[in-house]
Amino acid sequence: MRIIGMDYGSKTLGISLSDETLLIANPIETIRYNTKEELFDKIDKYFNEYEISKIILGNPLNLDGSVSTRCEETMIFKNELEDKYNIEVILEDERLTSVIANNMLIMNNERRNNRKKVVDKLAASIILQSYLDRFNSKKE
Repeated sequence: MRIIGMDYGSKTLGISLSDETLLIANPIETIRYNTKEELFDKIDKYFNEYEISKIILGNPLNLDGSVSTRCEETMIFKNELEDKYNIEVILEDERLTSVIANNMLIMNNERRNNRKKVVDKLAASIILQSYLDRFNSKKE
C-alpha cells in the first residue's frame, strides 16, 4: 500500500508517492493539463500501477488561515477524487510549500527554467512528507 500526495493547481498537478513503508515521500511528476478529463486520465496510471490507500491533497489556505478561492476549487477537486477513486482524501495545509520547494531548488543552484518544471512535484512531496511524519509519530 502507498499514499499519493497532490499539489493541485489550475494548470498543473504535482504528484508524490510514499514508499511501501509509508515513511518517505518521493516527488514523482508534475502533470500539465488543459481539462479535468485529461488530468484524471493521467492520474489513473498511478491507481492502475500502485495499490493506493489514500490521497493527501494540499489545501491552499491563505497565510492567515482563512479559506481562499483556490481552497474552494480544491474542495471540488477533492470531491471529484473521492467519487472517481472511492478513496479517502485528506486535506493537508500547504501554506508556503511552494516557497519552501523553490528555496530548496535555489539552494541547489537549480536554474529558473528547471525550477518551474519540478516545483509542483517537490511541493507535493513536502505536503505528503508532512502528513507521513505526523502519521508515523502517532504510531510510536
